[in-house]
Amino acid sequence: MNYKIEGAIRRNRKNFIIFAILWLLIAIVLVPSITNSICTAGADGKFDPMLLVETFGKSITNPFGALGNIFASGVVGDYFSHLLIATIFFSVFFFIGFVRSAPKNEYTDIEHGSSDWSQHGEQYTILNRNKGIILAQDNYLPVDKRGNVNVLVVGRFRFW
Repeated sequence: MNYKIEGAIRRNRKNFIIFAILWLLIAIVLVPSITNSICTAGADGKFDPMLLVETFGKSITNPFGALGNIFASGVVGDYFSHLLIATIFFSVFFFIGFVRSAPKNEYTDIEHGSSDWSQHGEQYTILNRNKGIILAQDNYLPVDKRGNVNVLVVGRFRFW
């Protein structure tokens, strides 16, 4: 189970930074605008939806002014409750993406074979670089070789 968490963290390092930047953008621009609009539209005891839309349009273009109005009006508690709701909503979507990016098994993203068995052209004492049965790029099993030229193919062929 530990490999899933480590794999998900390794895959999502960049996404953590993006998550933090988007959360700051939401906390500075969107939530103060919504809070200021709701409190202004319902200030006189009667909720006015037209005033809500008008105030939201002005607040979204001037988020620091909206944040100043929140502190001046004394509705900081409403701002933090709206921020908590937005943070929970945003975190749920991030957590779903984080869980879905976890590796399916511990061998995900690990090479299942290696050509490191020979280096510096050693393989060409056995194999051929030009012609024969294709094994890999620039590695051919010669068919004119004396002895056993049987080939075991491990893997799968995909036909689309």
